[in-house]
Amino acid sequence: MARKNRSAPPEVNAGSMADIAFLLLIFFLVTTTIQTDQGINRKLPPIDDTQKPEDNIIKEKNIFTVLINRNDQLLVEDKLVELKDLRQKAIDFLDNGGDGTCTYCKGLKDEFSSDNPDKAIISLQNDAETSYKAYIAVQNELVAAYYFLRDRECLARYGKSFRELEAMFDDPKTTETQRNKIEPIIKDIQTLFPQKLSEAEPKRN
Repeated sequence: MARKNRSAPPEVNAGSMADIAFLLLIFFLVTTTIQTDQGINRKLPPIDDTQKPEDNIIKEKNIFTVLINRNDQLLVEDKLVELKDLRQKAIDFLDNGGDGTCTYCKGLKDEFSSDNPDKAIISLQNDAETSYKAYIAVQNELVAAYYFLRDRECLARYGKSFRELEAMFDDPKTTETQRNKIEPIIKDIQTLFPQKLSEAEPKRN
C-alpha cells in the first residue's frame, strides 16, 4: 500500500469558480447604475409653415444680447453687468409686454424693450477663450429667468409651481393618468413663456 504524503497541502476543487465568477459578473452588470453625463437641454422650435416671410423679421428690441468675453466678463446690451444681476435683467426683458398684447405680463411695458414673451429672444455668444465655468453659470441664470416666470404664472393659474409639475411628470412613480393631467398644463405654461435662447458661434480672434 502506497503511503500518503502527509506534507502535501489539501487540494481545493476550483472547477466551479469560473461559473461563480460569470454569475457575479452578470449580477453586477444588471444591478449597477452607470452614471451618464448630462448636457444642456435644448429643443429647437417647430417649423411653422403658415408664417409669411415678413413675419420672420425680428425687431432689434426683441433681442436680448448677452456676450461673455475671454476674461469671463458679461456684456448685456453692450453694458458691463455682474453675473448676479443677469437673471433679473433677463426677467425684465421677457416680462416687459411692450406691445400690450400680453395680458399676464407684469413688466414696465417699455416700448424700447420686448413686445411680448413669444417674440422675445435671448441671444448668447461667448468668446473661444471663455471658461466653461462662466459659460455654464450664465446659462443657468438665463434658464432660471424662464423658470421664474413659468413658476409665477403656473402658481397663479394652477396653484403649483412649474418645476413641481415638471418633476412630477418626469417621476417614474407618477401614473399615466396623472401624466395626462399634468402634460397640458406644462405645455400651456411653456406656450406663455417659450424658451427662445439662441446661441451664436463663439468669437475667435
